[in-house]
Order: sequence, then structure tokens, then C-alpha cells
Amino acid sequence: MLEIVQQKDPVLRKKAKPVPLTMIGTPELTKVLTDMRRAMASQKDGVAIAAPQIGASLQIFMVSGEVLSKADKEYTGDTNDLVFINPVITKLSKDKKLVEEGCLSVRWLYGTIKRSTRASISAINEKGEKVERGASGLLAQIFQHETDHLKGTLFIDNAESVWEMTEEEIAQAQGK
Repeated sequence: MLEIVQQKDPVLRKKAKPVPLTMIGTPELTKVLTDMRRAMASQKDGVAIAAPQIGASLQIFMVSGEVLSKADKEYTGDTNDLVFINPVITKLSKDKKLVEEGCLSVRWLYGTIKRSTRASISAINEKGEKVERGASGLLAQIFQHETDHLKGTLFIDNAESVWEMTEEEIAQAQGK
């Protein structure tokens, strides 16, 4: 199994490099995306992952449509993974909300952080097509969390409070 890089690794603190458009469709990019999918799927609570979290300093993040559809009842998209290459947040709502967050690279810390309730993003998908998408709720939060990763920022850097929970406590809180 591919290791998910943890918070002390310097790759998480570097600004990720843009993906050259010539890399779209190459075996190199396909391997990065496959590794990201595998790493994300290996975690029960893995709803999204950024390339630096697998040690690749590239501006890519991915959202599990399947996990998102279970975690956010408002999400109406399909259950395919959403891939965002060279993403740019184009708009954030002024309306902000204190939300709980965790991170696959900051195990087992959780915290509260102020995020915009709506966000719009522009990116390239894995086929090289331009994608523009607006989101609210959990997906808007994910857009902000994952683009922070690409800037070398972890949620704990801006969290208002942070606490630790074990895997068992999390499962209990989720009623599993």
C-alpha cells in the first residue's frame, strides 16, 4: 500500500508545481492519479487527497464522488472521482462558517476552521478538459482544504481549535 505522507514531511510545506499540459494522458500522470486513488481508497474516511500527500509535488487533487455522496446528503453529482489539475479558486463567498476538519496527513488530529460556505473552482480534468464548478457545503470545504495543500498549508495552521481522536472514537461518533 502507498504511504500517505504525514505532517512532518517537507513535501507538504512546499508550494506544489503546476502540471504541464503536455503531461496530460502520459503514463507518468496516470501513475500519480492511480496512486492517489489507491491511497484515498485505503482510508475509510478518505473523501479527498492532494498529490503532495503521496509525495508528488504537483498541483492536483482528487475527490471521491462515492464517499462525498455518502458524507454530504446535499451532494447531487455522480459517484465518479473528481480530478482537479492546476486548480484555482475563482470565487469564495463572504459568508463563512466554523466547520470541523481532519486530514489524511495529520492523523488523528481534528479541528475547527473558518471556511467560506460556497466556492468556485477552475481546473483541468484528467482528460485535459477545462472544468469550472461551483460548490457549497462539504465540497466547497474540500476545495478550500485541498487547494491549501497545494500552497503548502495544513488545516492545523489556521484551525481555531485542535484535538486528537482515535480511530475507535471516530467510528463510535459516526455510529459504526
